[in-house]
Amino acid sequence: MSATGGTVFLLDDEPGMLKALNRLLKAEGFTVRAFTSARAFVESYRQEVPSCLVLDVEMPELNGLELQQRLTSTENPLPVIFLTGRGDVPMSVNAMKAGAIDFLTKPVKDVDLLQAVRFALQRSAERHVVNSQVDSLRQRYSSLTPRECEVMALVVAGRLNKQIAAALGIVEHTVKVHRGRIMEKMSVNSLAELVRAAERLGRGNR
Repeated sequence: MSATGGTVFLLDDEPGMLKALNRLLKAEGFTVRAFTSARAFVESYRQEVPSCLVLDVEMPELNGLELQQRLTSTENPLPVIFLTGRGDVPMSVNAMKAGAIDFLTKPVKDVDLLQAVRFALQRSAERHVVNSQVDSLRQRYSSLTPRECEVMALVVAGRLNKQIAAALGIVEHTVKVHRGRIMEKMSVNSLAELVRAAERLGRGNR
């Protein structure tokens, strides 16, 4: 990913650190939005793609780990890179388990921060693509009739047309018609593609 391919949100209550990080990231071509308080960030944050958050752990009002928890509860969580003035292994483990991209100790090396930011922005872009694909699948699935949804569930479960007909109390020809419409509405060309689509929607054969 190119250096100009994303937005980096900075959150640190130390003006000197914030200024230095801002200068470094802008020099690399990133769009930067800097904040000195978690409240200011939360109030003004609007999701952008790709984007990430470089976050100081020790923040007043709402600390970094608490803010991370709030962000990970959203549908499209913002990738987080933590900065801390002290090495704290348990804290870093908890942050990484919660999905943090990295946990860097101040004074952070330029090369380490830039590497983490580029990786975070790449992760953000990839996640956006996946979410967009799933949203598209959901829209297609919502276009199915209730009967088509029933037929699709049985198709991806591996049932034959005659078995589906018997289960739903309809004739086999009607099942074939429904299958054709399902394939068209879901924009798939094979049973394998339909099964994969169902799995991504959480409606696969378990």
